[in-house]
Amino acid sequence: MTLALQEFSADWDSLIAGFQCPDWFRDAKFGVWSHWGPQSLPCQGDWYARYMYVEGHPIYNYHCRTYGHPSKVGFKDICQQWTADKFDAEALVDLYKANGAKYIMGQAAHCDNFDLWNSKHHKWNAVNYGPKQDILGAWSRAAKNAGLPFGFSEHLAWSYSWFNVNKGCDSSGPYAGVPYDGNDPAYQDFYFEPHDDTAGQYPLNPSEAFVNSWKNRMIDAIDQLEPDIMYTDGGLPFGKTGLEVMAYFYNRSLERNDGELLGVYTYKDVLGRRPGSNLNIGEFRPGAGVEDLEKGVLGHIMEEPWQTDTSSGPWYYNMNDRYKTPQEIVHMLVDIVSKNGNLLLNYTQRPDGSLDEVTTWTVKEVGNWLATNGEGIYGTRPWKTYGEGPVRFQEGEMKEDLDSEFTPKDFRFTRKDNHVYAFGFAPGNGEWCIQALGDEKVRNVSLLGSKDSITWHNDPGGLKVTLPKNLAGHSAWTLKVELED
Repeated sequence: MTLALQEFSADWDSLIAGFQCPDWFRDAKFGVWSHWGPQSLPCQGDWYARYMYVEGHPIYNYHCRTYGHPSKVGFKDICQQWTADKFDAEALVDLYKANGAKYIMGQAAHCDNFDLWNSKHHKWNAVNYGPKQDILGAWSRAAKNAGLPFGFSEHLAWSYSWFNVNKGCDSSGPYAGVPYDGNDPAYQDFYFEPHDDTAGQYPLNPSEAFVNSWKNRMIDAIDQLEPDIMYTDGGLPFGKTGLEVMAYFYNRSLERNDGELLGVYTYKDVLGRRPGSNLNIGEFRPGAGVEDLEKGVLGHIMEEPWQTDTSSGPWYYNMNDRYKTPQEIVHMLVDIVSKNGNLLLNYTQRPDGSLDEVTTWTVKEVGNWLATNGEGIYGTRPWKTYGEGPVRFQEGEMKEDLDSEFTPKDFRFTRKDNHVYAFGFAPGNGEWCIQALGDEKVRNVSLLGSKDSITWHNDPGGLKVTLPKNLAGHSAWTLKVELED
């Protein structure tokens, strides 16, 4: 349900009291994200812009072999060499929509301090350098033309410290003591002024200029791109300034939607979800938006919607890295939705903006599964229990489990109206017993995507189902269980 709300103010009490997750997000369940930018060019995966300045790191070694020493060829040069010459946002959004995506996310700026829209407050952007086009604007237009909600992610709050390794130099070898290109005052508008913080987290003592830059750039992106979703890669950064940006995002949503709040701000409880972590990663208070878990899940049904973000392969392209199978993606999606969550999935793009053959196949295989089984995913709500069986995924961030194999005793559940959808993952001998449905008054059982009648009966021991002999499909099969009113 969406409500007409009063304007938000920049404090936690106002944000928590005013936010209510809109129905469109509760119903959507599956979004596709383009986690893509100039760091994809070298095809070495994630965090290239940091590790290319870390002496001895494999990415540093690769950079030296391929492009030259970072005193001569820095990340500014990578940005200018990145052309994205096969990027077609319209074609990709059409492909994603046809294969089950219900919202689209682009990347506004990663920790590399390079803006992917026509940024008014930062000249180092994709319109001025590299592709010479408004990448994020193209995603926004394509999503809206397809009738899909659009959002963007920001990782910029990290960059002041994360990217500051560009001020270093080698400690040994032929370039010992030779400053990396980040020391050049001519590029201080990209690499930041000299300071000592090089941690891979939010900066401990960011300059006033950087905090103001972050705020101005986020407000500019909100105004230009009119997002329905905004994602911050961590807790809310920079105290009052972060609260001002969140409030601004919600207030612009109210303005665009006749007083209804349709915007969703996703942010992370990093310290709460990573026990023992001491990262400086912003502030999280539940209820002001939707909690996001990176590469992780919950072990229970959460009362309010939440989101997992993950990638089909590496965050940035690396053809030698491990890619998830369609089955693994489907299993994640079903488990997440059964616990009241959404899955935001990055389909890894090549540097030129296209998808490789494996990723294109994965998109279509996931889409084929959703075409058959989506009735049990979209628009559903959690049932009284999320599932049963021996497989239980560990709760928390960065705990992605791709090794556990579901058994014929593992099931996950969703509900819609007077129907329970029971997802099974392993046909076994063709006989399923679903204990959680044993005490329910069942009117009928059918198998989504099948015209064959299902033999079933239930008693206190469980709902017993005999599956069709020639079971079509892959990854998971969905029983539609109609309950008596």
